[in-house]
Amino acid sequence: MTMTIRQLSYFVALAEARSFGLAARRVHVTQPALSQQIKELEANLGVSLVERLPRDIRLTRAGQVLLERARAILGDLSDAEQAVRLQRGLTGRVSLGVIPTIAPYLLPLALTRLKTRDVTLDIRVREAQTARLVEDLGDGRLDAIVIALPVPRSGMVAEPLFTDRFLLAGSESRLAMVRAARSPAQVPLDQLLLLDEGHCLADQALEAVCGLANRPMRVDLGASSLSTLCGLVAEGFGLTFLPEIAVRTETAAAPALRLRRFSDPEPSRTVALVRRASSQDDGWMRELAEILRDAAGELLAHAADAGRD
Repeated sequence: MTMTIRQLSYFVALAEARSFGLAARRVHVTQPALSQQIKELEANLGVSLVERLPRDIRLTRAGQVLLERARAILGDLSDAEQAVRLQRGLTGRVSLGVIPTIAPYLLPLALTRLKTRDVTLDIRVREAQTARLVEDLGDGRLDAIVIALPVPRSGMVAEPLFTDRFLLAGSESRLAMVRAARSPAQVPLDQLLLLDEGHCLADQALEAVCGLANRPMRVDLGASSLSTLCGLVAEGFGLTFLPEIAVRTETAAAPALRLRRFSDPEPSRTVALVRRASSQDDGWMRELAEILRDAAGELLAHAADAGRD
């Protein structure tokens, strides 16, 4: 008996979860069923793939080799499936990943437009940080992702969607205290609140946007969402940077939130739709990009006059 696609997918899940129980839940089977498939895979290959420890599993040398090949095989299968599903453009099923600083603002408008266009379209959305989305895209678990450029991996094709400018956000009194801060680098670090480490928006704000890489750091990286940050700064707990795409939602949720634009050139990020270079594009990516761009345009138009003196 030869190894099966099911066995390979179970093995990859086990290698990533490092737990039979977690891996079983990930692939929606019972733990004994997954364990049996791994044992059969090892028996078929004649080697041990995992070291079974009391509270962990580790891949053997053979397991490490198989993991690399299994991911490539599953990725190729996903590409083949995608080519068939999307052979007539944006139809069938599409798995889309979106970073957390964009998803809650862009998706409600974009998904409505997608369903209006084709009610039969099966759109599946995953919200996660950039590193995980890029990994899932590369391994074939997602068809495309929406992230901020640059793409931190080779073998990807990016379609820029829009430029998202950053505004300084806080309470009226806090903004009055830093009236002279007309560039991000002039914002006092001891008043700056950003997202948890790992969120790309935090990295962009500190490095590419703010030019703060070489300044002494006294930044609170404790919030897990922009909504949390906006709620805090609206009540006077510091300042934060808010992307234009979030302005409509966050100002409605926090009426006390005030905004100020920076002087030109305004800090910004470029948001793009990204797919694997190996995946076939028969027009579905262009169609999806147009819908996402149109939805973003509505949000950015709403924010165009926000924060102007």
